[in-house]
Order: sequence, then structure tokens, then C-alpha cells
Amino acid sequence: MKNHLNTIIVCLSVIICVIIFSIGMVTWKTAQNNYIVVTGSATKSFISDLIVWRGSFSKKATTSKDAFVKLRNDTSAVKDYLVKNGVNEQDIVFSSIDLNENYEPEYNQDGRITKTIFTGYTLTQRITIESTEVDKIEKISRDITELIDLGVEFFSMPPEYYYTKLDELKLDLIAKSAENSKLRAETIVRESGAKLLKLRSANLGVFQITPENSSTDSYSYEGSYDVSSKNKTAFITTRLEYLIK
Repeated sequence: MKNHLNTIIVCLSVIICVIIFSIGMVTWKTAQNNYIVVTGSATKSFISDLIVWRGSFSKKATTSKDAFVKLRNDTSAVKDYLVKNGVNEQDIVFSSIDLNENYEPEYNQDGRITKTIFTGYTLTQRITIESTEVDKIEKISRDITELIDLGVEFFSMPPEYYYTKLDELKLDLIAKSAENSKLRAETIVRESGAKLLKLRSANLGVFQITPENSSTDSYSYEGSYDVSSKNKTAFITTRLEYLIK
């Protein structure tokens, strides 16, 4: 009889444990399902504080030596022009010289190429100016008529604009975007009569830098980083999940 009673007690204990465990599982699942997902965003316009301007110039001659002499003269003229217009000499970088052999095709009476004739060399010098004096370099890049008057065939690339405090800007935007997300969550739960609890998870969207006043068409799934405009706008989103009750 005693053994039978013990068996009954053990069975009841197991049943009670199963019930308690089941209730616990349901409560856990319910708590996990009671959450709200909100997406916030933040934008900020800023002006680039670093400019990179690239260009190149070339000289042709029948010998590489003659082409080099001509190119060296043009290099001096370009450097003098930039320094005279206020460019810091330390911001001017001349790359190694590119050398190419020139050939011209020779045609027969049928208009077919029979052979190519060597005509000389073309030497190309590339130059990069990187400066924090954005407005000054921008102006010089648009006005190189003096170099042309000096006989320098200067090919100017469009300037590229950058921002040296990008990390600080990004952190500031993340904070503001998260604050915006939380404000949206608080507004929603307040209107619904619920209560906002702790943060469940947080995810960042893609960081976008576009020309100022551009449309969202400039955004990319991989993120965009515009270098063509001096005035830019940074944009980021945050996706937050909050537990509620």
C-alpha cells in the first residue's frame, strides 16, 4: 500500500512539473511575441572639407629623350602656375611618367592596312592635388586657360569632394536615428495603451551620402558615397525592436 502511494505521489509530481513547464513555455513564447518593430531615420547636410583634383598633360616627340625634355618643361610650368595661384607645394603630387610608342597605319589602294609605321613617343605626366582649401582648388580647376596659353595641353578631371570627419558624422546620425526610432515606438504604444519595455534588437540600415537636395533615387542597397558634389547630405536608418506589455 505504501509503495502504491509513493507511485501515485511520483506520478502527480511529474504531472505538476509538466504543467508548470508548459505554462512557462507559453509565457516565454507570449513574451517573445509581444514586441514592436520601428524604423527611424536621420539626415544631415554638410560641406566637404577636402578636395582631390587630378589632371594630366602629354608631349610627343620622335625620340623619348626629346619627349622627356618637353614634358619636363611643361611640368615646371604647371608647378609654377599652381604655386603662383596659392596652392601649397606639399599638396602637389606628380606621379611616374607613362611612356607609349606611337604607330600609324599604312594603307594600300584597297584601303587595307599593310603595315604600321613607328612615329615616335608620347610621354604623359599625371598630377594630383589634395587640399583642405576646397574653394581655392575648385576655382583653379575651372580656370586653366593660362596653362593652355603656355602651350601645356592640360587635361583636367572633375574635382572629387570628401569629408574628413565622416566617423563623427556617422556616430551622430546613428544616435539621432535611434532616438527617432524610440520616439516612434513610444508614440505608438502610448496611443495603443501598451507599455514600452527593454530593447530587444537593433539593426543599422545602409549609410548613404548623396548630393544635397537629391532624391532617394540616388540611394543604393550597398550604400552610396557621392564624391562629385561639395555640398552633401548623409542619411541612415535604424530598425529597433522593443518588448512591450
